[in-house]
Amino acid sequence: MPACIDVSDGHHDLNETSVVAVNPWEPHNFLPADLDGGAIFFVLYVNAEWFAPDASGTHRMRFGRTQFRRTPALDKHIRRTAALVCGAPSLSSLDSELRRLIDICYDESWQQAEIARDPRANGSVTDFRVRKCIKMMSESPGAEIELDTIARESGLSRPHFYRLFRVQTGVTPNLYLNTLIMEHALEALVASETPIADIGFDLGFSSQSGFTRFFAANVGMAPTDYRRAAKILRA
Repeated sequence: MPACIDVSDGHHDLNETSVVAVNPWEPHNFLPADLDGGAIFFVLYVNAEWFAPDASGTHRMRFGRTQFRRTPALDKHIRRTAALVCGAPSLSSLDSELRRLIDICYDESWQQAEIARDPRANGSVTDFRVRKCIKMMSESPGAEIELDTIARESGLSRPHFYRLFRVQTGVTPNLYLNTLIMEHALEALVASETPIADIGFDLGFSSQSGFTRFFAANVGMAPTDYRRAAKILRA
């Protein structure tokens, strides 16, 4: 088995006949197994607003099941899209092919859907205090945010805040905040020419090296490399 991935409380083996879909905010951890032989994995990080701009936040980008079969038709689309990623003539042609592949994966996940899912999978946050915390983090995401302060302003003790936040969202406040910071960082790197040091400062990092370490730990490459790759793709 070349690799496996843990998604929430589930463990899934990865091979040439399967696809794994991770819903937004689901904790996951990729675990390579064959370090000597190696393997190539085709991974897509999908912006839910790009994929389903007209859907509500509750139902946007929710797959029917975590792991499903890679049918011959789906395999054909995967291989075609992977080839385009390596040498697409234009961003528009790649965009349409990516959207079509994700649509097919989404539909296939519901064709093979599980009967029961984790109750958190509906994406609903019902506690007004957690919604207030999320609103405060979303309005000004940055490394300088003090989660303890957010907890106090929402009327919660630190232990209660962390416990309630995880029960409501399925992730810790730290992971949620880090994801918000990464979303802003990726957008700034791709859509602007703002110097990387300034992007880091705007996101609350005291130095470019601190921002670079944070970015590389979450993405797997330095922000300069990410921006360079994005420019090549958009050329």
